[in-house]
Amino acid sequence: MGSDVDTCWQALLAGRCGLKKLEDDHLPDLRARVYGPVSGYHDDDYFEPLAARKIDHFIRYGVAAAEQAVKSSGLTEVPNQNLERIGVAIGSGIGGLSSIEENFLRAQARGPGRISPHFIPATIINMVAGHVSMRYGFQGPNISVVTACATGTHNIGLAYQSIASGATDAMVAGGAEYASVMLGLAGFAAMKALSRETDPLRASRPFDVGRDGFVLSDGAGVLVLESYEYARARGAPILAEIVGFGMTADAYHITQPAPGGVGAIRAMEQAIKMGGCTLNQIDYINAHGTSTLYNDRTEGHAIQTLFGDHAQKLLVSSTKSMLGHMLGAAGAVEAVICALALRDQRVPPTINCDEVEPGLFLDFVREGAREHALTYALSNSFGFGGNNATLLLKRME
Repeated sequence: MGSDVDTCWQALLAGRCGLKKLEDDHLPDLRARVYGPVSGYHDDDYFEPLAARKIDHFIRYGVAAAEQAVKSSGLTEVPNQNLERIGVAIGSGIGGLSSIEENFLRAQARGPGRISPHFIPATIINMVAGHVSMRYGFQGPNISVVTACATGTHNIGLAYQSIASGATDAMVAGGAEYASVMLGLAGFAAMKALSRETDPLRASRPFDVGRDGFVLSDGAGVLVLESYEYARARGAPILAEIVGFGMTADAYHITQPAPGGVGAIRAMEQAIKMGGCTLNQIDYINAHGTSTLYNDRTEGHAIQTLFGDHAQKLLVSSTKSMLGHMLGAAGAVEAVICALALRDQRVPPTINCDEVEPGLFLDFVREGAREHALTYALSNSFGFGGNNATLLLKRME
C-alpha cells in the first residue's frame, strides 16, 4: 500500500488491496498462499550503508515509521535540555522472527560458530525503541510493551498516560512487525488461523459470512504524541487528540475472545468514560476486524451490545480488509488511520464484505470510502492471551 502515510492513506480511501500471492516454491505444503509485504521501502532511505543488515526487518520498519513521524512533527528541533522529557514506546508482537529463523538454519547447516554476532540485538523486541531513542537522543522512558495484536495500541495508550500524568512532554509511540517468514506463516497456518483463499484481492474478508482466516502482513505505524501545551508552544502540526484509553483482560482463553465480547466492551467503555463523552457521540470505529470467525462475530456483537440503538448510526470499518493483519503493528497503523479520518472527515471502507455475518446490523462502509462528519473515533485491538485495548481519538478543532 506504500511506505509513506499519504500514499497508504489515498490507497485505503480508494479501496485498494495491498495483499500479494505467496510465490515461494520452497513452501509448497503451506496452507496459506497470500500475505502482505511492505512495498516501496528501501533501507538506503533510512540507514547508512550496511547498517540495516545488522538489525531485523521489524526494527528497520519501526525506525522508518518513527523517522517519518518525527520529521513531520518537527520534534527534531527541540532543545537539548528537554530531551529527558521525550520518550519512546514502540513494541512488536513477535519481534525478530526472520533473524531467528535465518540464524538457526545457518547454525544447523554450518555450525553454531557461524551465527551472526549481531543476532541477539537484532531480534530483541525493545530494540526498535532503543534505536529510535539513540537516533534522536530522546532520554525519557524507553519501553516496549508486548501484547500480541494489541501491542501497538497498548504502547500508544501507555505513552498517552505518561504525558497525561505529567511525566513526559512527548512520546514517540507505535508498533512494528515482520513475521511473514516460514516460521510465522507456518505457525499461524498450523493453528488454522490464516485464510486459505488463493486470490489475494479476496482473501481478507472481515465480517463477511465467507471469511476463513486472516492474512499475515508486515509493516509499522508510529505517532508522535505530546501535550497540547507543548505542541502549541513549538507550533507543531496537530492531526487529532487522544482523549481516552481502555485496556482489559478476558481471563478466558489463550486465542478465543470471551463470549459476548465482555472484555472488549469494558475496554471501549473505559476509553469513552476517560474521554468524557457519551456513547451517542462516537461516530466511527476502526474495528480489530481480522477476518477470523470468532473475532469478527464477537467484536460485532460487542459493539451492538454496548451502543444499543446508536450502533445503527455508527460507521464501522476494518482496514485489515486491504492491509491484512500486521499483528503488533496493526493497532498503531489503525490509530494513524483514525487520526487521518478525523482530519479529513472521510472513513475508509471495508472491502470484500459481500454478505454480512448473520446477526450483525452495523454499517461496515461496504460501498467505498465515505465523507462524514466525525468528532470521535474509536480504534479497537484485541490480542492473544485475552488482551483488549481501545483508543479514543477526537477531532482537533
